[in-house]
Amino acid sequence: MPKLTHFDKKGRARMVDVSKKMETLREAIVQGSIFMNPETFRRILSGEVSKGDVFAVAKVAGIMAAKKTSEIIPMCHPLNLSHVEINFYPFEKESRIDIEATVKIKARTGVEMEGFVAVAVAGLTIYDMCKAIDRGMTLSDIHLVKKKGGQSGTYLAKGIGHRVLFLALCSLLLACSYREDLK
Repeated sequence: MPKLTHFDKKGRARMVDVSKKMETLREAIVQGSIFMNPETFRRILSGEVSKGDVFAVAKVAGIMAAKKTSEIIPMCHPLNLSHVEINFYPFEKESRIDIEATVKIKARTGVEMEGFVAVAVAGLTIYDMCKAIDRGMTLSDIHLVKKKGGQSGTYLAKGIGHRVLFLALCSLLLACSYREDLK
């Protein structure tokens, strides 16, 4: 089992010293899901939520949150992120929206926590914007899909590779079908 680096020899919490690490390109992909009632799902996708464009606001909130991660997670290093992308993948059958954050930087430390915070806050923003019509929404399954860079190299969650491709294809097909509905 790998050594926990956020503790000193006496077991006290500490911020890891990354000054001797090499700067490398780091990337993390994190996903999570928010489940809701079918009517809530329909209203989000049709733009009928009174607070505005749910996806646009949740995307901005997720990006802002990624940039503020070190302010809410005590041992995270403040980072000047190079890229944060938030995508949403709706699944009508399950009344579910999958949220995916991709975060990149060239630095001495990784960006997994920034991805986790981005997905969580994007999901919480969806909840906040829709809570008047559905207080039973559930945010779940937030997990690291992929991590690249750094001393430990690449991590790919088991069984996730096909899911990432599936989500991307579903999103593309869904976007095309909604564009047809707008004609």
